[in-house]
Amino acid sequence: MDISNLDGIIEAALEEDMPKGDITSESVIDSESVSEAHVIAKEKGVLAGIDIAENVFNKIDISLKYKKLKEDGEEFKSNDKLALIKGKSRSILKGERLALNFLQRLSGIATLTKKYTDGLKGTNTKILDTRKTTPCLRILEKYAVRMGGGVNHRFNLSEMVMIKDNHLRLIGSIKESIQRAKKSVGNGVKIEVETCSLDEVKEAMKYDADIIMLDNMRPEEIKKAVDLVNGKIPLEVSGNITLSNLREISDIGVDFISVGSLTHSFKSIDISIELL
Repeated sequence: MDISNLDGIIEAALEEDMPKGDITSESVIDSESVSEAHVIAKEKGVLAGIDIAENVFNKIDISLKYKKLKEDGEEFKSNDKLALIKGKSRSILKGERLALNFLQRLSGIATLTKKYTDGLKGTNTKILDTRKTTPCLRILEKYAVRMGGGVNHRFNLSEMVMIKDNHLRLIGSIKESIQRAKKSVGNGVKIEVETCSLDEVKEAMKYDADIIMLDNMRPEEIKKAVDLVNGKIPLEVSGNITLSNLREISDIGVDFISVGSLTHSFKSIDISIELL
């Protein structure tokens, strides 16, 4: 996943934020005024989006000097300086809110993801994200998951076959769903099947699913599925996963745990930009 070219996202965000300029700064701040500003953390967290913030300021004014003091993926504490900005005061003010919107949200995702990955230390289980992301910002939010130590699941509907409950309601069986998928996409595309019972796990195994998702199963059911599969097919657990039950599920022996809340229920980190 390449996040090096985000011009479209940043330009759309700038157009949304100042379609006719920043009338406040342009009317009250002298055009020749120059300032230095610090990007400062107001609470602890994991950084994500520091280069994206720089790109925002570069789009506004290429003459601004932006110096990173921490890199994405690094932990920070309250009052840590994350970056320095020098240049025209108007330009800094124009980019302040948009840069913070990216930084605060992406760092919130990275910070929450780090809590989950820390909860799995010493195990072989990996944390996966989902497609429950903000429309048009998925590339950024999945990037933030990686900065927190998580692993990206499929990026979009074109990337892999994932047969879920609504597909099965329409088709009727896991067998038919897998056979149709294999015939359509060939052997180069992985097929994951969502299951809700041991019988469905057995059927997914029988017809050679590449990955089996155990959806909303109780721990005792997950244990039976792990014993049944016996390491032959990767197992993903999904549904009602929290920090409080994460380790219990991991210790059963599953390969992946997917957590939608990483990108839909995170808390933005408090970060500010302060002009000196």
